[in-house]
Amino acid sequence: MGPERSSAPRSVLVVDDSALIRRVLADIVSGSGEFYVVATARDGNDALAKVRAHRPDVVTMDLSMPGLDGLAAIERIMEEAPRPIVVVSARAGRSCAEAVRALELGAVELVEKPEAGAARATGMADLGPRLLAALRAAAAADLSAVARRAAPAPVAERAAVVPGAARFALAIAASAGGPRALAELLPALRTGLDAATLVVQHMPRGFTRSLAERLDGLCGAHVVEAEQGAVVAADTIYVAPGDFHMRLRGGSGSATIALSRDEPLWGVRPAADHLFRSVAEAFGPRAVGLVLTGMGRDGAEGLAAIRRAGGSTLAQDRSTAVVFGMPHAAVEAGAVEEVAPLGALAERCLAAIGRRRAGARV
Repeated sequence: MGPERSSAPRSVLVVDDSALIRRVLADIVSGSGEFYVVATARDGNDALAKVRAHRPDVVTMDLSMPGLDGLAAIERIMEEAPRPIVVVSARAGRSCAEAVRALELGAVELVEKPEAGAARATGMADLGPRLLAALRAAAAADLSAVARRAAPAPVAERAAVVPGAARFALAIAASAGGPRALAELLPALRTGLDAATLVVQHMPRGFTRSLAERLDGLCGAHVVEAEQGAVVAADTIYVAPGDFHMRLRGGSGSATIALSRDEPLWGVRPAADHLFRSVAEAFGPRAVGLVLTGMGRDGAEGLAAIRRAGGSTLAQDRSTAVVFGMPHAAVEAGAVEEVAPLGALAERCLAAIGRRRAGARV
C-alpha cells in the first residue's frame, strides 16, 4: 500500500525573517484546509524555541536570517526533534547552494520564494500550489529515513582521458528526499563502464545547477547541468535543468540532449517519464532505469518503457525512501524488476550495466 495521509489538518511552523513573507506563507497554509499555522518564527533561535513548544507536524524554513540561520536551525532540529522541513528559499546569490545543502541536512522539499516586492501580488497565485504540494510531500515523509545518515562513499579519482560517447545509460528519477539520496548513490558509481547517468530531480529552475555543482565535488564522474545539444558522454552525470524537460535524441553511441519547456507532466517539469521513454528508445537493452524517493507517480510509465525495451529496472525500497510514492507507483505498474535499499542500489545498478555490457559483446 502507498503512504497514507491523515484527514486531520497538519500543523505548520512558518519561519522567515520577513514579516511580509511570513504573512504570505501563513495565508496560503491557513487557506488550504489541509494545514494550519501553529506559530511563526523570525529566525533560527525563535524557530527552535517554537518547535520545542508547539511540536509542529511540518516546518517551512527560510535560510538567510540574522542570528541562527536556516542551515544551522535545520541541523539542530534534525538532531533534537526531527520534523519534516520544507525550505523556502530565494534563487539569488548563495541561496541556491545553501538550499541544496539544506536538503542534504534533512530538509524534505524546496520551494522558491518570490522576491519580497512581488510576494503580495504573485504569492497566492504562483507560490500557493507549489508550497502546498511541498507540504503534502513533507507530511508524507518517513522521518526514520530522513534521520538516517549513511557514511559518505569514497570518491574515485577521475580519469585523465576525455570520455567518448556513451554506449550505455543509467536513468534516475527523484523528487522529495532525492538530493540526499543522490549524494549517497552517485559517488558510489564506478567509472569506466562506457555509461552515462541522466538524472531528473524535481527542483525549481536555478537550483539544479547548484545541485550539479555540489554532486560534482562528491563524484568520480563529472556532474553537469544538462545543456541543449550536448553529446551524451560516458563517465558523465547529467542533471536535468529545473523547469525544462530532458529527453535524448539519437541512439547508443550517438545520443544528444534535447531540452524543452513542453507542458508539465504530472504537474512537474522536468518529468522523469519523458526522459525514461527517450532513454528506452535511444538505448533499448543497453539502458538501466531507477526510481528513487519522491511524491507522486512520475517515472512509473517511463520505467515500464525501459523494461519493455529490454533494459533493467530498479526502485528504492520503502525502508530507505523518505517518500515511497514514486517507487510504489513504479512497483504497482509492474515496471520494477528489483527493489533494494538505497545503500545497495549503486552496486545493483553497476551489476545491471555490467550485464548489459556482457550481452553487447556476445
